[in-house]
Amino acid sequence: MKLAGVLGSLLPESVLLCKRIHTEVHMAPNLAIDSDLLDHALEVGGERTKKAAVTTALHKFIARRQQKRVLDMMGKHEWDQLYDYKAERSRK
Repeated sequence: MKLAGVLGSLLPESVLLCKRIHTEVHMAPNLAIDSDLLDHALEVGGERTKKAAVTTALHKFIARRQQKRVLDMMGKHEWDQLYDYKAERSRK
């Protein structure tokens, strides 16, 4: 018997559709996060759920690391002295 036939009899249609669309396995991560720290993040950040607080924190972490990489490049590249940024702004 084919696996799809077995799955079809055990799983609802929405789950089967999801399995057809998404080929990678999605698994909720189990993380040991300091509960006091998470509560403080919820209070300060104003998020309603722990998931939202963690997601927001991860987005901000990634953004700051990317900004840091840009700052680390400052002074490491030669700039075209003839480049006129004001002229580029008014260009249409």
